[in-house]
Amino acid sequence: MSATALSQFGALGVSAPLVEVLTRLGLTEPTPIQVQAIPPALEGRDVLGCAQTGTGKTAAFVIPIIERLADGPKGHPRAMILAPTRELAFQIQETVDKFGRVRRIFATTLVGGADMHAQVRGLRQRPDIIVATPGRLLDHMWQGTVSFGKLRMVVLDEADRMLDMGFAPQLNQIIEALPEPRQTLLFSATMPSNLADLARMSLNDPFKAMVTKSATPAEGVTHTVHHTANSDKTSLLLSILKDTEGSVLVFTRTKHRADRIGETLEKIGCRVAVLHSGRRLPQRRAALEGFRRGRFEILVATDIASRGLDVDNIRHVINYDLPNVPEDYVHRIGRTARMNATGWATSFVTGEDNHSLRMIEKLLGKAVPCAPGSGKPAVATAPERRRPRPDFGGRGFGAPRTGSPTRHDRTVARRPRPSTLAS
Repeated sequence: MSATALSQFGALGVSAPLVEVLTRLGLTEPTPIQVQAIPPALEGRDVLGCAQTGTGKTAAFVIPIIERLADGPKGHPRAMILAPTRELAFQIQETVDKFGRVRRIFATTLVGGADMHAQVRGLRQRPDIIVATPGRLLDHMWQGTVSFGKLRMVVLDEADRMLDMGFAPQLNQIIEALPEPRQTLLFSATMPSNLADLARMSLNDPFKAMVTKSATPAEGVTHTVHHTANSDKTSLLLSILKDTEGSVLVFTRTKHRADRIGETLEKIGCRVAVLHSGRRLPQRRAALEGFRRGRFEILVATDIASRGLDVDNIRHVINYDLPNVPEDYVHRIGRTARMNATGWATSFVTGEDNHSLRMIEKLLGKAVPCAPGSGKPAVATAPERRRPRPDFGGRGFGAPRTGSPTRHDRTVARRPRPSTLAS
């Protein structure tokens, strides 16, 4: 084992067997969020963690969970991790599998779109950790197939994204059903005002691990804008892809546009996959896993892929459409240059996008440079000034943005909470 790894992770309180696993996986130097969050979490304190995407937040809560559960009694779920999307839930499950095997800690995943009976069978295996999306967890609560009686630790991962996606009512019901006392870890990429209410309701005197402002892109990202017209976007995309080596992630604002671009690229022979909330769970898993393993060189996605997903060596992020919310620009381009790597991001800007670009630049505190060969900023025509209606996929307060959960992940909060949860 590396003495450096032992001294660095060991100094945080991580056990030697787990340090050895981390070293084999190439994790020898803890990131700033891990340095701040792991020690208080190991002590049993609540933690409020904020760091931009790609900074190692998942390991910052998975490591303390494994260590704190390793020597405890078996037979019941003792920790629960809530995530906003199925993809992120499966990714967390993979991390638990990699880190937890040496300490004999195991997890099961509960997400919408998957076989409910298979999930019940997984729960009957008495896992140590439950990883879930809020909607499907409520389904199990109402059916009495999951019990919180022995929970000691709860994690709310990408909490700001869960609120953005309209999960506030579900989170309220889940938190009300959790036992006291417990340890709660809340991690987020941003700290919006509505997150403060969730933190006050769920955390008790938390240690605050604040690493960086989310408006700061990763240092290794070279990001530019390319002024163009709507009618020229696809030809510009094809031109950039022709000169790009390595994997490329293309973001669109709507599911329909993602499908259309995917079909266009497939017709010219590109190895491409499409990821959005309108796809069935097996399709989503196949797209993400194929992109991660290199079977697909291009992934076209909505903002469902902008948060938390860990895919190594994405060389180029292309914003075919600018995001509806300025903060999502940082999350999108954060898919490249992860964990101190380097990468590129290019955003297509039309006349109707000028206001969105100004909001992004205001958030960043500086202008985004133009790409070589970019045209001049266009003036919106009269029809273009009417902003397109965002593809929310839902209604009312907290309606989700593009990449929102399907009906399987989103649960209406008017059914009564079962009395069986009192145990």
